[in-house]
Amino acid sequence: MKVSVIGGAGGIGSSVAFSLLRTDHPYEIVVIDNRDNMIVSHVMDLQDALSLGGASSVVGGVMADAMDADIVVLSAAVPLKLNTSRDVFLTDNAAIVGSIVDQLVAGGFAGIFLLMTNPVDPLLTWVARRTGWARERLLGYTLNDTQRFRTGIAQALEVAPQRVSCWVVGEHGPGAVQVFSTVTLDGKPVDLTPEQRAHALDYAQNWYVRHVALDSGRTSTWSSGIGGALMVDAIARPTDEPFPASVILQGEYGVTGISSSSPVILGAQGLVKVIEIPLTSDETTQFVEAADKIDELTRVIEGK
Repeated sequence: MKVSVIGGAGGIGSSVAFSLLRTDHPYEIVVIDNRDNMIVSHVMDLQDALSLGGASSVVGGVMADAMDADIVVLSAAVPLKLNTSRDVFLTDNAAIVGSIVDQLVAGGFAGIFLLMTNPVDPLLTWVARRTGWARERLLGYTLNDTQRFRTGIAQALEVAPQRVSCWVVGEHGPGAVQVFSTVTLDGKPVDLTPEQRAHALDYAQNWYVRHVALDSGRTSTWSSGIGGALMVDAIARPTDEPFPASVILQGEYGVTGISSSSPVILGAQGLVKVIEIPLTSDETTQFVEAADKIDELTRVIEGK
């Protein structure tokens, strides 16, 4: 399977490439970026690690090398800056995403498009409207929302995070819905105390703001890198295990034509099935309100 990582010179893109290299699957990895020297540097480094995993190759490339890819992972974005919401990057990142998507359309790209550029939900909604690509081919990365909720729950329960399972749906941002009814410990449902819930929500909802406030200039490189590789792997080697992703909804959760996160089943053609989690009335309201916001942001990009 050929995977082209556009934005491969950046922290997240290079981390995705490295994480794919460490799997036992024979991926053909192509890293693409407009910073040629950085691509050469990363590839020189990655090639020396090639023998430590199962990937068949890792090379630098140009946009033409993405046209026949089975999966394009797009992580290209403007540099991180101090902010309190990913929405601040909307217009600038839309220019980057639009330019790349237009080239993919012109080049006849027919594979799966995995977007990691933020804000992922309005950008993916816009890509769907701009290209007319089937929703099965359009996936947005949102695993970090569930992972942060999982970490917060584990801290509140004072257990290893591997023992915790949970789901977050909706917007990749302030409109995310942390679904407490899905929380399990060692596979069994668990009720958190009000204090434990508060801790889990504080961790999940405020992680991004606290991280960006450090002004380190870096994004969630490692978690997004390994998560992006896991998402590619869920496509390349499908199972019946659900994976969180932002996808164009077609009536799920009462929303149509907007990309939002939900558990999904992935396969060789991309999206196989959306698994709709039962929500409370308040959670449904939160989900729909976030979808309305995503639609508004998409219209901003469209100039409407």
